[in-house]
Amino acid sequence: MIWDIFIRRSKSKDDAKKRLTLVLSYERKGLPPNFVERLKDDLIYVFSKYPQFEVRKIEVDIRREREDFDELWISIPFKQ
Repeated sequence: MIWDIFIRRSKSKDDAKKRLTLVLSYERKGLPPNFVERLKDDLIYVFSKYPQFEVRKIEVDIRREREDFDELWISIPFKQ
């Protein structure tokens, strides 16, 4: 799985995967209000272990492109 490339097995990794699975499985209105911030915090924690990522610029958002469709948008930039 793609996560195995970037992160070791840990409780934080498992929590982040569970949260990501929730976003992909449920509509936005079913999520807790602070879900995006918690996911972003988890991603910052995980990716801060790898110097090639610019963790201060990680972005997480749920965007509505169509009336009936929400999408999870995550940007994890590499350092230049």
